[in-house]
Amino acid sequence: MTSSHDGLPETAQGPAAESEPFDLFERWYGEAESSELNDPNAMAIATTDANGLPDVRMVLLKHRDTRGFVFFTNTESAKGREIAENGQASGVLHWKSLRRQVRFRGPVEQVTPEESDAYFTSRARDSRIGAWASRQSSALPARKVLEDAVQAETARFEGRDVPRPAHWAGYRIRPIYLEFWSDRPFRLHDRLVFTRMTPRGAWEHGRLYP
Repeated sequence: MTSSHDGLPETAQGPAAESEPFDLFERWYGEAESSELNDPNAMAIATTDANGLPDVRMVLLKHRDTRGFVFFTNTESAKGREIAENGQASGVLHWKSLRRQVRFRGPVEQVTPEESDAYFTSRARDSRIGAWASRQSSALPARKVLEDAVQAETARFEGRDVPRPAHWAGYRIRPIYLEFWSDRPFRLHDRLVFTRMTPRGAWEHGRLYP
């Protein structure tokens, strides 16, 4: 059995699907960490507002396991409000150096306070200060207003630890759909798809036309 350029074993029918998509994700992610120049954990996250209008932005994947994909943000931001209203999201990681991408979608849950605390503590102090100073997604009348807020929070926490604000937390997207896309010549790309009915269900897999 040989291997294709996307790292999947070749069969007579082409690259073979694995029964557990997170194993494949870990392999691809590890290769992306070695090949991407910047931020292999950068991912686009899409939510929808109260009118059903899609809203997408880049965030950083900070944790992943068989439960799903975790990012952190201000819960009062646009994405925080939209998740509270809709409870679902989709995401994509694109690795240009490998000519691969992974798409996923599913319900969203907040991680435990302990998980949020652990990651918040690992951040640079100035980033923790910023989480207190920024009213993320709110209208900013002038840059100086933000700079003054940063100075005020820096003075407030001088000489002591910067705790996690109540409005800052982690979110886990629990995929019910995972797609592994690999570039192929003449746009005849390979699309390996895993689906399940619920975040705790068994995976089924197959392929889509490019």
